[in-house]
Amino acid sequence: MPATSIHPPERAVFSVLGAISFCHLLNDVVQSLIPAIYPILKASFHLDFTQLGLISLTYQLTASLLQPVVGHYTDRRPLPFSLPVGMTFTLAGLLLLSSAGSYPLLLLASGLVGLGSAIFHPESSRVARLASGGQHGMAQSLFQVGGNFGSSLGPLLAAFIVVPRGRGSIAWFSGVSLLGIGILTWIGRWYRDHLTARAQAKVRLLNVPVLSRGGIAGALAILIVLIFSKYFYMASLGSYFTFYLIHKFGVSVQSAQIHLFVFLGAVAAGTFIGGPVGDRIGRKYVIWGSILGVLPFTLALPHANLFWTGLLVVPIGLILASAFSAILVYAQELLPGRVGLISGLFFGFAFGLGGIGAALLGGLADRTSIENVYRLCAYLPTLGLLAYFLPNVGRTAGSGQPQRS
Repeated sequence: MPATSIHPPERAVFSVLGAISFCHLLNDVVQSLIPAIYPILKASFHLDFTQLGLISLTYQLTASLLQPVVGHYTDRRPLPFSLPVGMTFTLAGLLLLSSAGSYPLLLLASGLVGLGSAIFHPESSRVARLASGGQHGMAQSLFQVGGNFGSSLGPLLAAFIVVPRGRGSIAWFSGVSLLGIGILTWIGRWYRDHLTARAQAKVRLLNVPVLSRGGIAGALAILIVLIFSKYFYMASLGSYFTFYLIHKFGVSVQSAQIHLFVFLGAVAAGTFIGGPVGDRIGRKYVIWGSILGVLPFTLALPHANLFWTGLLVVPIGLILASAFSAILVYAQELLPGRVGLISGLFFGFAFGLGGIGAALLGGLADRTSIENVYRLCAYLPTLGLLAYFLPNVGRTAGSGQPQRS
């Protein structure tokens, strides 16, 4: 059985859920500026696609390697005020990114933003679960959609602010990070008081694994492969979609950024849908349908004209993004009581695989062509067939009955 409380279920605290989702938006607006300004960095520093991929790799690996460490530590010793500290590192990376005069400093700036992300995500995911009132999928989706919407705003802001005014205008976004630090300090106080109240009430959790160790390991391995298929494909669009549009269709940088915004907006919508649907019908069905269901659209994308390319990325983003909240909550149910470790591990894999994907796909684009990247990645969603082998775990929100997942 998953972790259950001996006390009646609490209600969802939507003020906290809304605040942590908004902070996720602010955090990811800043982070999404890095790939959004790649055309500027490429021209200013005379970089090739491999060097651009290494910038993504630095940011993503810093985040991915540290997130499980942070999550494992805070499972044992929660750190409510680590949230504003993480945003402070993001602010430092942002300011350095706006003024860096060399390629190594760009890598350092990316690493600082990655460090901020590593601190922010595991604890903020825990806050979302604590405030969920038992509706774990809904809470994770609400938390995730803030980040995805923030990621979608990055290219738009880059197109209309950074591109016309230059890289130095990135420093203007420091106000975004400062606002996030203030809100996260308030959330940290709620988190601290919530932990104190739970300790005083002596709330006990029954953290009983739902499967054998071998079953848990096998299920986690399948989930990791599915994360691989999702984030390698997402890296091809998130990092290189603007170049693909510019190279293949001859559109302007601003037009390409708007197309990227449309895709990332669809990702945000899909993220919000996946969690509540998983609470209702079962997370396994959402995972299965999300990754495999996107296949017809990814196969069609490399052969589409500009009009159909703009349309196809909408269902691609919508369907593919619905998987992550379901995958994350499914994994948390496999190992109850290890929310920080699981959140850090899966956010870390997402970031790390995205960074590795960006670097490898950048190298492929240099050696062949940017079009070949999309022809190859089109087949990644076939790995969604592995979802068939996931065991049935979980509970429906607010009930004591096993979930049909």
